[in-house]
Amino acid sequence: MAERISHDVTPPKIGPDAHEELAQLLQTLHEHGVLRLANDVVGANTSIASVVVDGLGKESTLNAIQNLAILGMMLSEVPPERFYRVTFAVKEALECIGQHRPVQEGGDAPGVSGVYRMLNDDELWRAVAPLVDGLKAFAERLDKPVDKPVSDYFGKPTSGP
Repeated sequence: MAERISHDVTPPKIGPDAHEELAQLLQTLHEHGVLRLANDVVGANTSIASVVVDGLGKESTLNAIQNLAILGMMLSEVPPERFYRVTFAVKEALECIGQHRPVQEGGDAPGVSGVYRMLNDDELWRAVAPLVDGLKAFAERLDKPVDKPVSDYFGKPTSGP
């Protein structure tokens, strides 16, 4: 009886292997100047570091970083569904304001009777009430003195700016 022949089937080559892909990536990076840029950045490490440190050392840059951090802290507390509602309500309000046309010359102003009707308009008051409440909260928050925003937000003292 004949012995069984063992044969491992070599898979067909579907595409380039990892080494070929790496060589192609390296060539593409070279052709587009990315390697030259990376070499220049590494070679000018101290120059770039001094520019970055000088830029970060400015008071205006520190203020911008702190303001972005404060915006991030504020947005992290707003649930996405509320943020969605508010942003699209602002969008619709701006569209409505943009479509407003002032009364033409010679047009009638509402007068005393028109103002009186507005005072009795329940729908108008339902629309204005949240704005008034929001203005009250806004004014209260503006009157609250804050020495350091991070200390106020987290409720812990800090020694930083």
